Amino acid sequence: MVETGSYTASPSTKPATSRLLYVALIAASAALGGFLFGFDTAVINGAITGVQNRFNIGAGATGLVVSSALIGCALGAWFAGSLADRVGRIRTMQISATLYGVAALAASMAFSPFDLIFWRVLCGLGIGLASVTAPAYIAEISPAAYRGRLGSLQQLGMVLGIASAQLLNYAIVAVAGGSAEKLGPIAAWQWMLLIATIPAIVFGVLVSRIPESPRYLVAKNRFTQAGGVLQRIETGDVDKRLSEIRQSLDNESKPKLRNLRIGRFGLLPIVWVGITLAMLQQLVGINVIFYYSATLWQSVGFGEDTALLNSVISAIVNLLGTFVAIALIDRVGRRPILLVGSVGMTVSLGVAAWCFSFAEVVDGATVLPALQGQIAFVAANMFVFCFASAWGPLTWVLLGEMFPNRVRAIALSVAASAQWAANWLVSTTFPSLSEFSLTFAYGLYTTFAALSFFFVAKFIPETRGKTLEEM
Repeated sequence: MVETGSYTASPSTKPATSRLLYVALIAASAALGGFLFGFDTAVINGAITGVQNRFNIGAGATGLVVSSALIGCALGAWFAGSLADRVGRIRTMQISATLYGVAALAASMAFSPFDLIFWRVLCGLGIGLASVTAPAYIAEISPAAYRGRLGSLQQLGMVLGIASAQLLNYAIVAVAGGSAEKLGPIAAWQWMLLIATIPAIVFGVLVSRIPESPRYLVAKNRFTQAGGVLQRIETGDVDKRLSEIRQSLDNESKPKLRNLRIGRFGLLPIVWVGITLAMLQQLVGINVIFYYSATLWQSVGFGEDTALLNSVISAIVNLLGTFVAIALIDRVGRRPILLVGSVGMTVSLGVAAWCFSFAEVVDGATVLPALQGQIAFVAANMFVFCFASAWGPLTWVLLGEMFPNRVRAIALSVAASAQWAANWLVSTTFPSLSEFSLTFAYGLYTTFAALSFFFVAKFIPETRGKTLEEM
């Protein structure tokens, strides 16, 4: 049913703190979409050795199994914007949870690398839908003064997913004796994939209990519902905010991909900025740490249990860095944090690349000298901390808030698709690059980290404290 009238707010006695807590809870529910991605990232990290042994696959096929989910992520992200604008943010997140849950269950029962790849593509499709819809939804329901911190919940969801899965992987391997070993009726690696269905169910249940985005409701002329949601989430003049949203949407055309095209470079300048920002977040190589850290540390002399423990430590560092970002983002601003993060990533990646240049082959195995091995581990975790306290959460915050209201979901879809494509490229090529030279691989990531500093300095605007309509 389409409403054509206006909304008249009734007085509300709900305290501002109660409203903020309510907004934080619904934002956290949406951010569980990020938890799915983080959980999937770390689960496959722990399962790689078991998958390799089960299906007898080499580096190239391993890269494809790991990165196949990212193909689905790119596809899901591409269609998420138009789907979210058509059926709503909530319905799209429900579809995301269903796709991921069903595909994770099927992947745990895979009988060949080919059907495992197929089900992981479907897992990625669900993740891709959530990766666009959740940050857009959080940006649209968050008060301007808290939007940075609430938007960072998407990344917090990711790092909690990573930490949870790393701990589960470590526990399962400790009990089973290895990811390829049997644990009851199925192998340890299958348990890792099967458990991923649990967060999908929780995500689906929670997003079914939160309100639709008021900006989506206004776009559909459902003003009474939109006003009711605004009254629950904002402390200011609801009628004024409703009028601002209506005016913002009325001044822009119906959202289509062609609305993003302009001039000789094909897309609106702000869309190119979003695409580059999203790609640089991945081209620094962060997901090499979370997809391949277990096999990376094994490749330079650590045992499987120690390598998984190192991965748990990296996940904890990732979590701590994210809390730092959440504490600072609305106080310091977006640009300064990104610039400092770029410097830290460049230095730590450069040190890691230097350490890997000392690798030697001993009895057919690659080994780092003790000193360089310790320095490489510290450098890798410093990189994780610098990323988690800056580029990890702030990229999603900026993508959720930097685009105009009418084209936000579609523009975010394009940028997120580019991000997943870059993630796929890095994840697919790392096994082969590492066999060629770990120093070259990490030197390449160092170069992109250095470029990220100059990109932010030149192109990223400061959005702290501004409403979406002001931007």
